[in-house]
Amino acid sequence: MQVLLVLAPFVVLGLIVIFIAFSGSPGAAREAYLTRGGRLFPAIIVLVYVGLGIAIPAAVIASRPQSVGAVGHLRTQKLTDSERLGKDLFIQTCKSCHTLAAVNARGITGPNLDELGGVDKARVLHAIKIGGIGDGRMPAQLLTGESADEVASYVSKVAGQ
Repeated sequence: MQVLLVLAPFVVLGLIVIFIAFSGSPGAAREAYLTRGGRLFPAIIVLVYVGLGIAIPAAVIASRPQSVGAVGHLRTQKLTDSERLGKDLFIQTCKSCHTLAAVNARGITGPNLDELGGVDKARVLHAIKIGGIGDGRMPAQLLTGESADEVASYVSKVAGQ
């Protein structure tokens, strides 16, 4: 229902533009409106409106795949429960420093995880354990145990995709 309320002004405006265009000029459109124009004129307007204004957008909308509410390429990719927890932990702990398109993270302190080559689970776990590359910008053991494992699983699955 809300969609109809939003689209209504555009539909009316579209009908007015089509009416003026088929009449030839705004003056001719006004005269056709006041004198009711020819008998075929309203039928042509309705056919054009239905054909261009409803059928084409409906076909485009119907042909689009359904979105499941994720960001980027992961709209159709399924995550395990552990990876979902890893995603949540990444958002809470890592998103402010690292860039990762899968969660729309745009950090500037840490490396862009999408641009690193060969991001596998072992590499992520090692970086979490020693604090990145060991240069002190990332705290060592920021996450431990199962939490670190979940984040590593998630990042290794989505980084660079």
